Amino acid sequence: MLHKFPLLSKCMRLQRICSESPETLQPQIIQLPDFPGGIEAFEFCAKFCYGITITLSAYNIVAVQCAAEYFQMTEDVEKGNLVYKVEVFFNSCILHGWKDSIITLQSTKAFSLWSEDLGITSRCIESIASKVLTHPSKVSLSHSHSRRVQDDMSCNGAESQRHQQTIKGWWAEDIAELSIDLYWRTMIGIKSGGKIPSNLIGEALQVYASRWLPNISRKVKTNREATTASTSDSDSAGEVTSKHKLVLESLVSLLPSEKGAVSCSFLLKLLKVANILNASSSSKMELARRVALQLEEARVSDLLIPCLSHSSDTLYDVDIVLTIFEQFMLQGQSTPTSPPRSKLGIERRRRSRSAENVDLEFQEARRSSSASHSSKLKVGRIVDGYLQEIAKDVNLPLSKFIAIAETIPNFSRPDHDDLYRAIDIYLKAHPELNKSERKRLCRILDCRKLSVEACMYAAQNEKLPLRVVVQILFFEQARAATTGAKVADLPSNIKALLASHNIDPSKPPGPLSTTTSIPADDEWSNSGIKSPKSRNSRLRNKVAGEDDLDENEMNRDGMGRPSKFKAFCALPRRPKRMFNKLLSINRSGSERTE
Repeated sequence: MLHKFPLLSKCMRLQRICSESPETLQPQIIQLPDFPGGIEAFEFCAKFCYGITITLSAYNIVAVQCAAEYFQMTEDVEKGNLVYKVEVFFNSCILHGWKDSIITLQSTKAFSLWSEDLGITSRCIESIASKVLTHPSKVSLSHSHSRRVQDDMSCNGAESQRHQQTIKGWWAEDIAELSIDLYWRTMIGIKSGGKIPSNLIGEALQVYASRWLPNISRKVKTNREATTASTSDSDSAGEVTSKHKLVLESLVSLLPSEKGAVSCSFLLKLLKVANILNASSSSKMELARRVALQLEEARVSDLLIPCLSHSSDTLYDVDIVLTIFEQFMLQGQSTPTSPPRSKLGIERRRRSRSAENVDLEFQEARRSSSASHSSKLKVGRIVDGYLQEIAKDVNLPLSKFIAIAETIPNFSRPDHDDLYRAIDIYLKAHPELNKSERKRLCRILDCRKLSVEACMYAAQNEKLPLRVVVQILFFEQARAATTGAKVADLPSNIKALLASHNIDPSKPPGPLSTTTSIPADDEWSNSGIKSPKSRNSRLRNKVAGEDDLDENEMNRDGMGRPSKFKAFCALPRRPKRMFNKLLSINRSGSERTE
């Protein structure tokens, strides 16, 4: 119950409502169903009409301003009305304070339409963005804090500790309290200023992600379990997931375009969250592209992205990582190694004046080429480490394992020890592989790049195809012959195979070209095996027929390799012969035992 005339003297809207209602002696009931601000804001307006002092702050100014605008408490009704006084306080105090601007911007969420129409939201965002671009020593935290700072200066003659801070990125944690839509608009305003380095923008995005996307995998798993247990919670679980998805996709759109603005680890964490939340494919591809730009910084553990697809039984999402590796190889394929010819032609005519420029261009091209080469070497180690992790998955198809192993060029693997470990792990986790599949798997392995220790273990690995074992032994024999080293102890059947060629593995072999009894046409050079000229056409045809059978099996599986790749990875003919002779030795031994 309020008096009529104090309200009508300051509220244009109430004047119009009362003028349209008939005069009665009974108290008039006025309903305001669309009034913004609730009971608290109405009480502020009523007190102002009665001449009672009201206290405005960053927490209530939005509600009071919307209520005053609703009642039309403008200067047309009375000078110094509430709308004018609230506007003066907003411009002189709220927008000048850092904390006040953020708190006010947060409170606009409850009155989004009114705040947009009155320009409160946009002015708060502009104020925050301008303060971010200003030196922190010149930023006032809030209206009340500024008064305390002045008191401190008058007593102590020194500024507060906060004003002494000049840490770059001081603003990131404060604006991380904003909801994602207001945060996105604020960050757009900050980025449009063009004064904040991209790495600081990246750090701010990481702060926001840690604030709103912590332990996201655990939350989503809990929500899914709750959804399966009770259908009544499905709406709330879906709402949580949609909110996190909106946060993720907004952060992806805010990522700076410069390389290195955010760490590769952070990008891969976002990619994991995108996979868990089933984010849009455009967001996933954008993250994969950005990860590929700085893949040499990645860790194998970060690449282990869980697979939540119902169409795949694999433990990890191998497809998205394969996309990352392919994107990495696509960038920098045409790295220059010398200046363009057209430029060289011009330099010949102007050699006396600009010869130094050509040298600088050439040196710069060489530096970029070496950087690309070194990054591919690092990525090669990452790929092999990733293969060792995913090889443990019993549901990983052989085709995907091989596809990932072949994404990087040959020079990215100076040695094949890590690749051999990955193959060995895969063979142990997939004992059901047949002979043809094991051969396909081992074709990606270059035995000449195995260390002595790896050769020793591989030679006794019963899961490897026997022909691969023989090939490894012959390469190791050739290497030992050139270095004068001792050949490792071998299984009995391999010893019998070497003994048939008068090679004693217990003694350091001499150079193959002078001391061994291997025929000249079957000798092995240091770089590999020379072209054989076998006299036994029957054995050759038998081995060739066996290889044709293997290739036919591969073609039926749809995994036929390009001809260049076959030529590179094909086993030399000498081990083929030795493989058949080894079979004959085993057969003769079995016949004797019978």
